[in-house]
Amino acid sequence: MTRVLYLIATAAGPTQYIDRGVHAAKAAGWDTCLILTPTAASWWEGRLSELEQLTGHPVRHRYTRPGESGGLPEADAMLVAPLTTTSLCKWGAGITDTVALGIPAEAVHLGVPVAAMPFWSTALGAQPAVARALAALREQGVVLLDGPDGYQPHPPKTGDGASYPWHRALAAVEALTQA
Repeated sequence: MTRVLYLIATAAGPTQYIDRGVHAAKAAGWDTCLILTPTAASWWEGRLSELEQLTGHPVRHRYTRPGESGGLPEADAMLVAPLTTTSLCKWGAGITDTVALGIPAEAVHLGVPVAAMPFWSTALGAQPAVARALAALREQGVVLLDGPDGYQPHPPKTGDGASYPWHRALAAVEALTQA
């Protein structure tokens, strides 16, 4: 049986290496569909077809028009990674102005397991809105990996997107789907 994972990436450093996340998810046995924020998609502009070949699915980065299909199979689980403070705060406040936020915001209330792992600096993470958004998403059932078992915020200007711990995020998703 094929398991479908929606890997949803926001515009954080590791998204430059999102192909690594896709490879890791595929190695873990997931049929991986990729959804990007508009800014994250712009980083792959001219190369989105590479990601589509890698996943075997369209890469979503905008809402569909009425009557238009998104072209993705139904998800068994979702992983929002990397997650920026901007996207976290919007999602926690219920602002779903991008498909990358709208899909997991709805899915968690439809019973789809949703995990999210951040990538942000200690300075951005210190904003009071971040703690409120983390609490709001946890209250809704989102599993947030914002500590030693996920991603610890880095000092400003020192984040290393190339060494993002995809294995931790995928292990959390695996645990969610086994529960």
